[in-house]
Amino acid sequence: MQLLLLVCFLVSLGVSFFAVKLFKAFFLTRGVIAVDQQKKEKPVLAQSAGMPVFFGFFIGIMLFTLLSTLYLKLDTIVLIASVLTILVATLIGFFDDLNVSKEPVKNIYGDMEIRVGLPQWLKPALTVLAVIPLVAIMAGDQTMNIPFIGAVDFGLLYPLLIVPVIFVVITNSANMLAGTNGLEGGLMAVVTTSLGIFSLINGRAEAAVISFLALGAVIPYLLDNWYPAKVLPGDSLTYLFGASFATIAIVGNIESFALFIFIPWGIEILLKLRGKLKVRSLGDLQKDGTLKAPYKRIYSWTHIMMYLPTTLLGKGFTEKQVTTGILLVEVLFCIVGFILFL
Repeated sequence: MQLLLLVCFLVSLGVSFFAVKLFKAFFLTRGVIAVDQQKKEKPVLAQSAGMPVFFGFFIGIMLFTLLSTLYLKLDTIVLIASVLTILVATLIGFFDDLNVSKEPVKNIYGDMEIRVGLPQWLKPALTVLAVIPLVAIMAGDQTMNIPFIGAVDFGLLYPLLIVPVIFVVITNSANMLAGTNGLEGGLMAVVTTSLGIFSLINGRAEAAVISFLALGAVIPYLLDNWYPAKVLPGDSLTYLFGASFATIAIVGNIESFALFIFIPWGIEILLKLRGKLKVRSLGDLQKDGTLKAPYKRIYSWTHIMMYLPTTLLGKGFTEKQVTTGILLVEVLFCIVGFILFL
């Protein structure tokens, strides 16, 4: 299996590399664009990178499905259902990215944007549709290991209630912790690597396959999105990430580990609720290239990374340093998760 997985990982990476280049040029000519807010020049870049990333992921996992049908005995139905679920979630994000205006307009935060977007209430409702393939095949194990409690059999509540709730919450939350160059793709790389390794150690082959092929697909995008970005993620990428995160947790029956490394997003939700979901994560660009938190109170992990260095060092972080700081926080949670759950 390891050799097949390596081959398909490289295929996923290679296809995604060329797809990102092609889609980026195509989206620029078709107006699927957004403003990179935290730059002095306010460059207008192609967005919705989730589509080319999904393309690389799709080719890689379909190749693995073919090869595993010939040489292995994995549950390919689970892989196909997982792809369908992630595809629908990615398309929901893509439809949001397509909702653009001809001229930059002010959003509710006062920022100039070209993307108008779908109503906020509609996207969580639509993601319920995305989880249907996983519910239809009864993905996952109805018995979950709950910390300090032990194994609990939830019966039909698991596929009909717990799976949809986990999926909708994680998929939509991935869109909250975002905004700086390299952040969304970097978090996806950290999470899929951790979930993949954890799945392999625990013998969850299907979950490991989804994890590492998603990792292979996101790497080329991350290289193009790292500061200074040449392409922006859009909701298609964040929804692809969130759907992959949730699907791997469910398919691999590793919900406890996944929910633990999801804690930074849980904190982000609480911070955003503190601001009644009407606050922005972006900072204000200073003359020295650092970012200043836009509010006196903290409403996001990005604000924490803007306040801490100013308080401790007397100088703020640049956008690249803000991204790196948040990624290191997630890496720390993943390391602690391995210690606690292995």
